Amino acid sequence: MTVGQQKAWDRHWSELGSEVTELPEGPLDTTSWFGRTAPVVLEIGSGMGETTAQLAAAQPDVNYLAVEVYKPGLAQLMLRAEHLGVTNLRLLRGDAIVLLREHVESASLSEVRIYFPDPWPKKRHHKRRLVQTASVELIASRLRPGGVLHLATDWENYAEQMMEVCTAEPALRNRFADAPGGWAPRPEWRPVTKFENRAHDEGRVVHDLIFERV
Repeated sequence: MTVGQQKAWDRHWSELGSEVTELPEGPLDTTSWFGRTAPVVLEIGSGMGETTAQLAAAQPDVNYLAVEVYKPGLAQLMLRAEHLGVTNLRLLRGDAIVLLREHVESASLSEVRIYFPDPWPKKRHHKRRLVQTASVELIASRLRPGGVLHLATDWENYAEQMMEVCTAEPALRNRFADAPGGWAPRPEWRPVTKFENRAHDEGRVVHDLIFERV
């Protein structure tokens, strides 16, 4: 980590963060951790926090959870959140699937966001991709009725896999099933990251998918 990231970690992690492996058994008590009851949004894979801090700042009425494995990324996110005066953000370091399976109650999340997950582009590595049948079934079970699963990727065949898996999940409904290809229009509120700009520069199309828990 950089010096600034380490200082941010030292200042904020004990209050704002937790290791998934160190959580007490059972559901995460978000009401106590945030000090209030509010809709819970979970972002899986917050990276360096470029998008996450802005999204949390734009939605002060939600309890925003970000789960990420990369420690410098979480430290950078805390720096960004500090700069923006964000108070409704909590961070978890570790495996998102373990978090969902062991520490998130059924029908408790208002939204799950997965933006530009690792595409594992080589075909032999596709099984490592986050968005698979089992993970989408798990995510759907944790969404409240009407809750949203929002995905975005700039890899064509990963977008197609996402669409296939989410469409096959009976607990989910595509909000934009009638749109061309079933793709959602790009929401204006989702910040454009440097990775998305690079995708555009390299000629890759960014696909958004928005599914709703039925």
